[in-house]
Parts: sequence; C-alpha cells; structure tokens
Amino acid sequence: MRTFYTIWLGQLVSLLGSGLTGFALGVYVYQETTSITAFAMSILAFTLPGVLFSPVAGALVDRFPRRWMMILSDTGAGFTTLAVLALILTDNLQIWHIYAANFVASLFNTFQWPAYSAATTMLVPQAQLGRASGMVQMADAIAQLAAPAIAGALFVTWGMPNIIMIDIITFLFAVGTLLYVRIPEPKRTAEEAASKPSILSSIRAGFTYIRNRPGLFQLLMYFAGINLFFTMLQPLWTPLLLDLGTPAQAGLVGSFVGAGMLVGTFVMSAWGGPKRRVYGVLGTGIWMGAMLLFLLLPASMVLIAVTGFFSMLVLPIMNGSSQALWQSKTEPDLQGRVFSVRRMLAQFTAPIAILLSGPLVDRVFGPALMPGGALADTLIGQLVGVGPGRGMALFFAVIGLLVLVISILALGSPRLRNVQDEIPDVIIKSQTEEETLKEALGTS
Repeated sequence: MRTFYTIWLGQLVSLLGSGLTGFALGVYVYQETTSITAFAMSILAFTLPGVLFSPVAGALVDRFPRRWMMILSDTGAGFTTLAVLALILTDNLQIWHIYAANFVASLFNTFQWPAYSAATTMLVPQAQLGRASGMVQMADAIAQLAAPAIAGALFVTWGMPNIIMIDIITFLFAVGTLLYVRIPEPKRTAEEAASKPSILSSIRAGFTYIRNRPGLFQLLMYFAGINLFFTMLQPLWTPLLLDLGTPAQAGLVGSFVGAGMLVGTFVMSAWGGPKRRVYGVLGTGIWMGAMLLFLLLPASMVLIAVTGFFSMLVLPIMNGSSQALWQSKTEPDLQGRVFSVRRMLAQFTAPIAILLSGPLVDRVFGPALMPGGALADTLIGQLVGVGPGRGMALFFAVIGLLVLVISILALGSPRLRNVQDEIPDVIIKSQTEEETLKEALGTS
C-alpha cells in the first residue's frame, strides 16, 4: 500500500493546485462576461474530452505502463497551465484562451483517470478497494474544501498569476512522486500478447465487455441519467453564489460544501462502504435528490452551504461503491479500455446538460416565476414564490424529483440489484514493469 499512498499524496497536491486555478479562472470568466452561458462554455470545454476521447485513452492505457501514462498526463496539464500563465503575464489572455486551456487540460486528464484507476487495482488488496476508492475521493474532497477558500482570498490579494504559479509547482510535485515509485503491470494472457489488437478493436473490446454484463450496463445507464441531471446544475452554482456575495464568500461556501465531501470520504475510507455496493449507489442517489428539494426555500449563502454539505456527504459512498464494484468485476488487463468506455457512456449526457441548463433557467423557469409569468398565479407560484431566483429554485427542485424517480426505478431492477452476485470477482495477477520490459525484448 506504500506505493499507493505515495501516488495518492502526489495527486492530492496536484488536485489542490488545479482547484485553485479552476476556481480563479471561473471567477474571471463570470466577472468579465456576467454570462451564465459563457461560464457554462468553460465547463463544457473541460467536459468534452472525457466524452470524446476516453475510449482511445483507455486502449492506450492498456498498452503502455500506467505510471508513464500518469506522468504524461500530469506533465501535459502542467504545460497547459504554464501557457495560461504566459498569456496573463503578457496581458494577452482572452476568454477563448481559457476555453482552449480547459479542453487541453481535460484531454490529458482523460488519460490520467483510467491509468490511476487501473494502477490502484494492482497496488491495493481486493478487500481494500472500497477504502482505496474512498481515499482517492478524499483527495478530491480536500481539494474541493481548501481550493475555493484559498483561491477566493488569493484572487484579491495575490492575483491570478501567483495562483497559477502555485498550480505549476504542484504539477511538478505530482510528477516527482510518480518518478519515484514503481507500479506493477497486469499479467497479460498469451492470446492477448500474440494478437496485438488494434486501437479500434481494443475500444470495441471495452464496449463488448460491458454489453455482455447487463447488470454493469444498467449501473452505467443509471449514472448517465443522474449525470444528465446533476450536470445541469453545475454551471449555475458559481454564478448563483457570486450574485449573492463576493468571490471570497463564494469560495468559503464552496469550501464548506467540500467539507461535506471530505467527511464522507473519511467515512468511506474507514468503513469501505456497504457490502451490497449497489445499495450504496442507489441509496445515496435517493438522498441527494431529496436534498435538492430544500432549495425551494428562499435562496441564501447559508441554505446553499448546508444543502451542498449534506449532498456531498454521501457522494463518496456512491462513487466509492461503484468504483469498487467495477474494479472487482473487471479483469486488470482490460481495466484501461473498460473504464474509459464506462466513463464515456456515463458522461455522454454531460455536454447536453451544460448546453440546456442556461437556456432553461434564463428563458423558461426564470421568466415563469417572475411577476406576470406563466406560473406566477398558479399553485406552484404560491408554493415556491414569485420573483428573482424563484425560477432557479424550482429548476433545482425539478432536478431533485427526477433523480429520486430514476433512483427508485433503478432499485426495482433485479439485474442491477443482483449484479454483485451474478458476476464473479476477478483474480488479480501482476508483473513488474521490469518483467514486462524483459518479455517485450524476448529475454529471460
């Protein structure tokens, strides 16, 4: 586990730096444009590579050492951030530069995620996969807890160039930890080594693996559904907080929400999640849908902070349960391509959601609950209220109801409920990178 802890620490530091830059650039985009659509486009640019290129990334991850794929990813993202810093220092930064930088950084991250997931399987005992997944999410939570508050304060006092410089240093630290460790590679079958499948056939193998396991496919479609709904809310949070307060206050609320995720990761890391992992996924989905209904109350920083805290509290249990289930049911030498196809199918709805959320709030829900709007004099108008922000509150509540509905429907599927019993756990065999190199050279 020591190698896993070393890699985890490097990725934690890198996530903190990336969180600082992400928050600062998001604030910059919204303050420069005052447009939810422009802010949403920056999120869309970061989302698209994961949908478009995940299968190719997964196929390549299964062909090359996972450690070097992670080094490539962190190095490429670091150079992208360095380019943004150069544009700022020369006073040439434009909004479209941020979109381009988000796209390229996400493209490198598309290689990093399946390599990290597959490497974890080779480093951690199978019984500890739930805890390891909890630790990976703990790193995300620590970054979400610390980065917004720090970035919100530094944005005013130090300025964006210094924030981005910190991010570049964290990339160097992450690459250093990866250069220090060694990650075992999965033992590949003789048939696979002899066939030397093409990139296209490797991608097809990932699709086939999932399609032939209906329980896992249904789990994937459930995530595609809730990602559609939850991603609709993503472009709305930061503009909503900035409309209610200053960047520093918005950062503090973001950090408080991140604290909920951090507490959840401690729980998941110590507990390992429920034995019936599907219940850990669907039960938390029901909880998070219910939390959104509280946003029907009058909007305030406190309400958003509390609702976000209790929503994020259970997210590590959902993601950790799902990740441990996939890791225990997927052959290690297939995990790169399978996990990348899995990511693409789970997130293909995200770009649709981002494109829809702004127009739905600005042109449908918002006007409907303004004085004289279509819903102002109806029962909904009486219950939710009429005026600025009430349409967005109704939108959040509708999303919550939809998440509740699909979670309950998924719980009623026997194939999904019993996936843990119907698909046997895999047996993990590994070899060192040195052994892999020797085999490739034909030496003994």
